[in-house]
Amino acid sequence: MRAGARTGPATEIAATRARAALVRRLVADGALRDPVWRAAFAEVPRHLFVPSYYVATPRGYERRWGEDPDPARWERWLEGVYADEPLLTRLRDGEQIVTSSQPSLMTRMLEALEARDGQKVLEIGAGTGYNAALLCHRLGERRVTTVDLDPAITESAGSHLAAAGYRPAVVTGDGVLGVPSRAPYDRIVATCAVPSVPPAWLAQCRPGGFVLAPLSTGVLGLRVGDAGHAEGRFLRTPAYFMPLRGGDGGGQGATPPPPAGLRGRQADGEALRFLLTLTAGRLDPSEATELWLREGRPGRARFGVTVSGAEQWAWLDDPGGLYAWPLGAGRG
Repeated sequence: MRAGARTGPATEIAATRARAALVRRLVADGALRDPVWRAAFAEVPRHLFVPSYYVATPRGYERRWGEDPDPARWERWLEGVYADEPLLTRLRDGEQIVTSSQPSLMTRMLEALEARDGQKVLEIGAGTGYNAALLCHRLGERRVTTVDLDPAITESAGSHLAAAGYRPAVVTGDGVLGVPSRAPYDRIVATCAVPSVPPAWLAQCRPGGFVLAPLSTGVLGLRVGDAGHAEGRFLRTPAYFMPLRGGDGGGQGATPPPPAGLRGRQADGEALRFLLTLTAGRLDPSEATELWLREGRPGRARFGVTVSGAEQWAWLDDPGGLYAWPLGAGRG
């Protein structure tokens, strides 16, 4: 176990039990169905990737860490590590830099990726290294590449991965540009939000491959035709990620609030917030709301994106249908 977290049989027993409880919870909630991914979540120790994290309090952030000498605080740290919650793991000048995603969202994204034996995967956004470790468990470390712009993040992720027994390619670089030296890939998965699909990702993905990336407040799955063409739909699940840093990968700005009359209805508020964010700057919010109501309050799964050469557009129900909105072009 890496420095910065307690070692010893008692710690391992407690962590194993907590990890097993998390897996049972994910299975019971329907978030973890594939037995291959079930094995990965059961065996990859998340606590090695989050030796400390921050919890927001009225007085600021409270740090919880695996070397806390107080038994009660240490137990709270471990309980948080194996809760189905996102964890803030790195702050810089008060700004949130790195999080470990909510496990149930990770399971849904990894299952949607449909990675198979022998395939190569590029992960955009190294984070703590935990997601890369799960990919290594599934595919083997030689077939996994993870990239991040911040050298402090890649150094930390690489250290966590090595402590857990995995040594994929950990690259410091601009995720918008992918990692061409290790291309082509069968799958590309981003753990940070983008305003549009970077052309370099399609260029580095094999024809027939798959790109999975957070966009707006959802997760978009694109089947790649060739370097200039891809198309697909959003998953049903809500997803909120930090924006990709580097290139033109900044986020789409603040998420507009739903109209006051819908704020108390969580499902409706989530679905409309997705459309408002997806069409921000392209469609007046009142027009978007009217459209959403008229079309039966569509959820994320009715929306998709098409990439054709230099053009990218989001659509409702049909790529060539009545409702379509251009997306900003990424940098290749």
